[in-house]
Amino acid sequence: MIHNLVINAEHAMPNGGEVIISAQNTVVNKNEHLLLNEGLYVKIAVKDYGIGIQHEHLGKIFDPYFTTKQRGSGLGLATSYSIIQKHQGYITVQSEPGEGTTVYLYLPASEEDIINSNYLTNNTVDGKGRILIMDDEKSIRFMLVEILNLLGYEPACAQDGEEAIKLYTEAEEAGAPFDAVLMDLTIHGGMGGQEAIQKLLEIDPGVKAIVSSGYSNDPVMANRFLQNGRM
Repeated sequence: MIHNLVINAEHAMPNGGEVIISAQNTVVNKNEHLLLNEGLYVKIAVKDYGIGIQHEHLGKIFDPYFTTKQRGSGLGLATSYSIIQKHQGYITVQSEPGEGTTVYLYLPASEEDIINSNYLTNNTVDGKGRILIMDDEKSIRFMLVEILNLLGYEPACAQDGEEAIKLYTEAEEAGAPFDAVLMDLTIHGGMGGQEAIQKLLEIDPGVKAIVSSGYSNDPVMANRFLQNGRM
C-alpha cells in the first residue's frame, strides 16, 4: 500500500523531487470528524511536492481506473482504499494544484506485546514446489518472488493471463508442472485471473489456484469459492 502511494508521488513529480513518509501515534476522538471509532491509531503521511490534484478530481481519486496521468493504471489509490478499509482504517487526501499532495492513512494501533523475533525465525515455513505468480504490478511480482524464495519455493512470474497460460502449458509439456498458481483477479488491459483460471482448468483440471484482489466487492471475491471449488 505504501509502495502504491510512493509510485503515485513519483508520477506526480516528472522532473524529480522529494517524497516524505512519516508516521506517528495519535488518538482519534469524536471531535475530529473522521469516519473512525475513537481510540489509538498510527497516522502515516506520504507527502510529495508534485503537480497536485485538481479540486474537482478529489472526489474521484479512489474510483478504480480513474487517473489523470499519462502512465499508471488508476488502481493504486483504489487498492490502497480497499486495503485500509479491510483493516478498519481510514485514508484521506489533501492536495493543492502546483503545490503537492499529502495522503494520510489511519490504522488501528495494537496494544499487544511485540512477538519475539526468535520465535518468528524458528517457526519459518520450509516449503517446496514450483509456484506461478500472475500480476501486472512489477513491485508485487518482485515482493512475492522474494517471499517465496525465502520460504523455499521456486517461483516464476507472468504479467497477465496470456503469459501465465503459456508458462503453465510449457511447464506441463516439459514435465515440470507448477504446484500452485497465485493470480491477480484484475489485470488492467489484459486477461485477468477469472478468465485465466477457466483456461488453466481446461489444460489441467487439477490446477491449484489462489486468486487475489484489492476489490472485496467483486463477485468472485465476495463468494468464498470459484466454480469447481477452487479459491
